[in-house]
Amino acid sequence: MRLEMFDPAPIGVVVTQGPEHRLAYTNAVYRRIFGDRPLGRAIREAFPDLAQSGYFDLFDRVLATGEAEVLTAVPVDLVFPDTPHEGPRYFTFSVSRATTSDGRQGVLGVIVEVTEQVTGAERIRVLSEERRRALQRYRSLVDAGSQVVWVTGPKGGVTEPSTGWQRVTGQSWEEFRGDGWIDAVHPDDRAAAVESWQRALDERAPRWTHTYRLRLADGGYRHFAVDAAPVRDGDTVIEWVGTCADVEQEWRETRREELLARAATATAGIVRLEEMLTALAGVIVPDITDTCTVYLLPHALYRPPGTPLTAERVAAVTRPGLPDPPPHREEHLGPGSPLARAVDRRSPLHAVFPPGEPPPGLAPPDDDSWLAEDANSVVLLPVVVDGTTAALVTASASGDRPPLGRAEIDLLRTLLERAHVPLRNALEYQRTRQVALALQRSLLTDSPDVPGLDIAVRYRPSTAAAEVGGDWYDSFVLRDGATVLTIGDVSGHDLPAAVTMSQLRNMLRGLALDRQEPTGAILRRLDVAVQTLYLECTATCVLARVERPAPGRFRLAYSVAGHPPPLLVGADGAARFLTAARSPMLGLDPRAEHAGAVEPLPPGSTLLLYTDGLVERRDEDLTVGLERLRRHAAAAVHSPLEAFCDALLTAQLTVDNDDDVAALALRLPASSPAG
Repeated sequence: MRLEMFDPAPIGVVVTQGPEHRLAYTNAVYRRIFGDRPLGRAIREAFPDLAQSGYFDLFDRVLATGEAEVLTAVPVDLVFPDTPHEGPRYFTFSVSRATTSDGRQGVLGVIVEVTEQVTGAERIRVLSEERRRALQRYRSLVDAGSQVVWVTGPKGGVTEPSTGWQRVTGQSWEEFRGDGWIDAVHPDDRAAAVESWQRALDERAPRWTHTYRLRLADGGYRHFAVDAAPVRDGDTVIEWVGTCADVEQEWRETRREELLARAATATAGIVRLEEMLTALAGVIVPDITDTCTVYLLPHALYRPPGTPLTAERVAAVTRPGLPDPPPHREEHLGPGSPLARAVDRRSPLHAVFPPGEPPPGLAPPDDDSWLAEDANSVVLLPVVVDGTTAALVTASASGDRPPLGRAEIDLLRTLLERAHVPLRNALEYQRTRQVALALQRSLLTDSPDVPGLDIAVRYRPSTAAAEVGGDWYDSFVLRDGATVLTIGDVSGHDLPAAVTMSQLRNMLRGLALDRQEPTGAILRRLDVAVQTLYLECTATCVLARVERPAPGRFRLAYSVAGHPPPLLVGADGAARFLTAARSPMLGLDPRAEHAGAVEPLPPGSTLLLYTDGLVERRDEDLTVGLERLRRHAAAAVHSPLEAFCDALLTAQLTVDNDDDVAALALRLPASSPAG
């Protein structure tokens, strides 16, 4: 508030600051009546000669409650410097809370002297006239600011023109008078405003406050706060006087804080990304937009700009009255799609248009459903995390709702920032998983072509979102003609486990190729290396050699270090686990000895090596899974080896399998020519 504006006022004006009501400003009329009271002093000190102390309490109440008070024709008994008048003089006071230009809270007093009018039978008429004159003067001052002043009859209905109202709304006096003001209120706010106003009239409330949207002269809407009070003659309300103040900025700030608080409550305790995005969409609709759809971009890290886009729709919310959102699904979008363009630009795509008439470059294909039929505006907002567009949000306003603008885009951005941490985690998981899977698959080589032997391999990564394990298998032929089969599992389900797996796999391959030693001795050397180089690592492993001691005969030399036992299935379907060469897992016992065993391999038999993911299930004893595997293998042994492996995976694995699975199967010929 600029205090200088009150200097030429024909009525007394005083402004105080703070709870002690220190005099901050008095205009010339005020000083002429009450004297040049020292600025900076509390009013109780500046007016030691004031007989009525209740006026000080009036300032306390107004500052504390913010409710304006009007005293009409009240006596003031003190020493008046401008006249030797005997006895009290009468004044009408209007006291309200105000904020000065430096941001401090205080009280504004507007004073009109009515001493000469307080006489006999003319008192009511004079008071009414003086009130009207004081109101007109005060309104002239307020008109210089941003408020609108209006006057209605005791039962409602505007009775006086308002230049401020006409300036803000563009309504003429004929359009404004009576109940015409209602036409300027936003259609969605009218019923509540009329009901609240009528209740204040019926109850003759001491004050009416309300906030609604007013249509501006340019056609837009802004929020205005109404503050009105009845003018009384005794117990009779003779009219109402009110103001309308533009509070759009304050309303936006309040709404922003409320929405952020709601978002914090809605997402509290949520860990899953899809659930968080759905909760945020539920806050956005209907307070900010009429529709909100969120897409995750699963291939965002490696998608070149300008190429087709795969988007997974994980959240879709519409306000009541609009068609239900479509089910979650994966969508494949061409590079010319507006969604793909927004992703490539990494900046919002915003358009405002007549309802139901989006511009050609924005209109989605017939099978897209992210834009409502009567939409009047749309925002395609990429959610960029660490330079990567991790998600895309589409939002629209429809029908008579004001189009989305810059304020709504900024608010959407602020709300969606709550999802940045889980989105960043999702990107990091995606990056880690793709690297680990690529590493695993680069090491899980095809089986060698060995005359007389059929070898098949299988690998299935975990279906759990954060699981990338250390399972491996390998097979190769040594210089002495033996075929090596090995399978293992490094503890852990992350990228370091996959890296360690690759190192152990290569180390074991090197030891087996270099050393013509029993399998137990080779595992002992590998165990020493693990305990020396990988202090925090443990691993399980099966190392086996398929040898031909004589033409047409095969035998298996093997060692098992903490790993599930190999399964041998005869041609007749008899299946048993090989448990003769068990020893502790690698990296566990510095003094461990790794035993070996030799097992003849009958013609037509099938040998299966596998990792624990094939037999383990949550809340189930391992022996149950092993027995299930034995039964399924016995039943499927007459199938070709590839079909045999597929049948075991299908029978053993669940939809939500949460561990990696590796399997290596070898089948001997049914009979071999002697020789």
